[in-house]
Amino acid sequence: MVAQSTSKSVTPGWKPYDLDYYAQELVLEFRNTKDVLNESHKMRMTVAYGLERFWGEHLRLEREKSEKAKYWKAVWKKLARILGDAGMQDFPDDEIKSNNPDKDKRKKEETQNIREMSRKIWSMSLEDQRVALMVLTQFCDSLVWWTQRYKTKGDKDHD
Repeated sequence: MVAQSTSKSVTPGWKPYDLDYYAQELVLEFRNTKDVLNESHKMRMTVAYGLERFWGEHLRLEREKSEKAKYWKAVWKKLARILGDAGMQDFPDDEIKSNNPDKDKRKKEETQNIREMSRKIWSMSLEDQRVALMVLTQFCDSLVWWTQRYKTKGDKDHD
């Protein structure tokens, strides 16, 4: 889905109002999934630890809280799209899951995929890292805003 723009300009690139639109879209998508929206606040805090740690959080959550992991991963994927639309075509967004039926080989492949994804994040130019972190920070601010507006009454205030 493409953000609706009120601008008549067709100049490609990042438009700040799209962050708010995409954040609203994600919050509404996950609104009815129990306790997931509280992750928006955690995401905003995690930005301070850097891109690789932000990206890796979905891996930790996959072990116990798969719905929360899906939200984190969706935010990363949307960030990759936003940055790609703005011209950062090489922003890392690799799939790390392996479909290998052999459990041991699958684990090894996934470990290698995690290493490669982490290497790509760490290898980004300092300028691209800063831009990505600035955009992610604003994106998470928008997620928190919409979370506060759309969270249902039954959701916990804190996890």
